Amino acid sequence: METPDRGTCAEPAFRLNGSACATEHHQSMDMGNQHPSITRLQEIQKEVKSIEQQVISFSGLSSDKNYKKLERFLTKQLFEIDSVDTEGKEDIQQARKRAAQETERLLKELEQNANHPHRIEIQNIFNEAQALVREKIVPFYSGGSCITDDIKEGIQDIILRLTHVKTGGKISLRKARYYTLTKICAVQEIVEDCVKKQPSLPLSEDAHPSVAKINSVMCEVNKARGVVVALLMGVDSSETCRHLSCVFSGLTANLDALDVCGHTEIRNYRREVVEDINKLLKYLDLEKEADTTHAFDLRQNHSILKIEKVLKRMREIKNEFLQVQNPPELYLSSKTELQGLIGQLDEVSLEKNPCIREARRRAVIEVQTLITHIDLKEALEKRKQFACEEHPSHQAVWDVLGSLSEIQGEVLSFDGNRADKNYIRLEELLTKQLLALDAVDLQGEERCKAARKQAVKLAQNILSYLDLKSDEWEY
Repeated sequence: METPDRGTCAEPAFRLNGSACATEHHQSMDMGNQHPSITRLQEIQKEVKSIEQQVISFSGLSSDKNYKKLERFLTKQLFEIDSVDTEGKEDIQQARKRAAQETERLLKELEQNANHPHRIEIQNIFNEAQALVREKIVPFYSGGSCITDDIKEGIQDIILRLTHVKTGGKISLRKARYYTLTKICAVQEIVEDCVKKQPSLPLSEDAHPSVAKINSVMCEVNKARGVVVALLMGVDSSETCRHLSCVFSGLTANLDALDVCGHTEIRNYRREVVEDINKLLKYLDLEKEADTTHAFDLRQNHSILKIEKVLKRMREIKNEFLQVQNPPELYLSSKTELQGLIGQLDEVSLEKNPCIREARRRAVIEVQTLITHIDLKEALEKRKQFACEEHPSHQAVWDVLGSLSEIQGEVLSFDGNRADKNYIRLEELLTKQLLALDAVDLQGEERCKAARKQAVKLAQNILSYLDLKSDEWEY
């Protein structure tokens, strides 16, 4: 009885396997029956697809080697597509047309990435940085003039301008901005680190025979700072990162070979020089990291996520406050929570990233503007409750403050750009309030003069906030 059971159980499995084989054979026949031209077009499209992400994220210029490489590859594929024989068949003609359109789209995107106005803006700023390094910073490490405050301010100004370059969310622009900022921030760190160090050698050579060797290495390291800066900024073609990395490794090996046992002070001195070398080695890795890192995309950055969380809560408080007609009961609670949000922003790690610093600065302004609006609304409410006789000039200033409160509420709700009609209207309203304040006759009243000064400052701050909200900056 067992044998028939086993046979009965095995039979469905055999039939299933036979059915699967038949289906697979049928698909294979279909593939075999596909026209060779269609097959060739699919192969070309697969090759084009393989470099799509490289094109989308290309952050260089049209003069770069990688640009020319990608351009040659795509152009070659266009020729390959064009050489496919359609034999007058409509389905093959359509397939060839689609393959050509996709390849042409990538070629166009490559060209747009390399020639985007904001990419050119990034390059122009970088060119200014190169000139500053070539003329002012590299000579310093060669024994020239000292690093002045003007040079440090020049570097900081370049960093700020790069931070404010708009990317519109394009991966290529984000990558170009991040890569350029990273190099210039590295130069800033090297310069500031050198300025902080004492010009004289920290230990006398009489203390121990090893001190002279450590001093010699330290002198080499100090000279190498200028070479690293020149390499980062592309102003020195006589040196390479690989060679300089080998030089640093050799200097570290020389330091490691010194016998400084039992001499804590000398051992600490050696450790400081080794740390300096390791810092410079880290800067040499920036070139390689730029091609592999996704740090330019800050959307998942921990600090940015904390800032976004604060802004989300701020907007909830703002919407609740602006929707209530008479919100006296919300004044204290709203301001208390908003002050807490300012504290959270103060704790955000900047990670030495200017874009995170700028994102935090803007978030602080957002929260502070809402606090100012609540303060003004509260002051206006109290003024209604305790109305009394006052100087006409003071009354005129308060009238303007009442108008500014209404305008500020609109500005807080504004969500557009500078081309919007509403932006132009709000800008004109604020300008009118400034003119109204300028027309107030103070009649020598110091109290009125101080009140008008505060009102003018408020109107200017609202104007600045309107500009900030409409400049379309993003990290």
